[in-house]
Amino acid sequence: MGSEFKDLTVPFLEESCARTRPGTASSIQTLGNIVVSIVGTGLLGLPFAFKIAGWFAGSIGVLVTGISTYYCMLLLIQCRDKQATEELTAETKTYGDLGYRCLGNPGRYLTEFLIFISQCGGSVAYLVFIGQNLSSICKSQGYDDISVSLFIFMLVPVEIALSWIHSLSALAPFSIFADVCNVLAMAIVVKEDVEKVISGEFKFSDRIAVTSSIGGLPFAAGMAVFCFEGFGMTLALESSMTERGRFPCLLAKAFTGITLVYVVFGFSGYMAYGDQTRDIITLNLPHNWSSLAVQIGLCLGLMFTFPIMVHPIHEIVEGKLETSGLCRKVYDNDDGIAAKVGKFGIYVNRAILIIVLALVASFVPGFGVFASFVGSTVCALISFVLPAMFHLILLGPSLSLWQKTIDYCFFICGLLFAGYGTYNTIVGV
Repeated sequence: MGSEFKDLTVPFLEESCARTRPGTASSIQTLGNIVVSIVGTGLLGLPFAFKIAGWFAGSIGVLVTGISTYYCMLLLIQCRDKQATEELTAETKTYGDLGYRCLGNPGRYLTEFLIFISQCGGSVAYLVFIGQNLSSICKSQGYDDISVSLFIFMLVPVEIALSWIHSLSALAPFSIFADVCNVLAMAIVVKEDVEKVISGEFKFSDRIAVTSSIGGLPFAAGMAVFCFEGFGMTLALESSMTERGRFPCLLAKAFTGITLVYVVFGFSGYMAYGDQTRDIITLNLPHNWSSLAVQIGLCLGLMFTFPIMVHPIHEIVEGKLETSGLCRKVYDNDDGIAAKVGKFGIYVNRAILIIVLALVASFVPGFGVFASFVGSTVCALISFVLPAMFHLILLGPSLSLWQKTIDYCFFICGLLFAGYGTYNTIVGV
């Protein structure tokens, strides 16, 4: 999932995103940044969401989610522009800064807390994804005794070592590699679908258009929201452009393409496997060399990009530790060991964080359920509730009645969706 805190999953993005500095990214670079920051592992769970909601309801849900996310991203840009014209000396670089401008310190703490939780959720989803795929690969080779949890804990030493690498830019190519494997997985699923259509192995009438389960719709919607990750990167992406005025148009083009790909892929995956569709579509792939190569490639790519996913979490935690009373005492009484203590503390903190994330991942029942839960709760709050609230606070007096109505709809519906989505995920679809 994306982040505003120097998220290095976007390899071409400038670290400095001050509003007063000119951006250097071209339209093509920004387009690539948008795609990389939004598209993630949630893509491979979409066919399962279509199975739960039905192919028609799933398609409409993804379309509505894409349009809504795009609209709320523009609200953030409007809020930052409004704030910049009123406070010329203040720079709003991050989502947290915007929360501070709207609600003071509580706004910053709320925004950063939600982003922290969403990043943790995305990191746990990475571990679950890798664990389930590795377990599937081993079972296809006759090794049935190795559990998903064991694979997750086997990753811990590797991820701890990778988290100690200071130059995360060296890992950026693996993010691109993982995206390439995503594309290959999509191609294989579509190929399987076409082959089943040609061979007549399934009837279109056997696929559900709209689920009869009321709980299936918010479950699938949560998965769709999870798929449009990277919301916290909005301000940074816009600031990085040389021609910022073109950002809304460029964002619209990117979202149009991504949304259409999501609909086609979710539809194709469900059509190919029907009621047998797994929560990660790669688990449905035949056990041949090409499918195994894609699964292994995905696992390797995500294994090396996991440190990039958790990097914003490290920054938040370490930033708070630096301002704590204990750290201040260490630096105030510096006798030459402060730097060593600080470095050792960073290593220990990062190791503990990864162990905790692995423990959480080991209790997750499945990728689909967890992704829907994260999408229904923190992602919905970050993507819909906060932008609408900030927009009303900063631009409320100047908004027309229909603009206020839309903002209130996003705010209220987002809260209701988060509440019901949480309940629905906990009790089960």
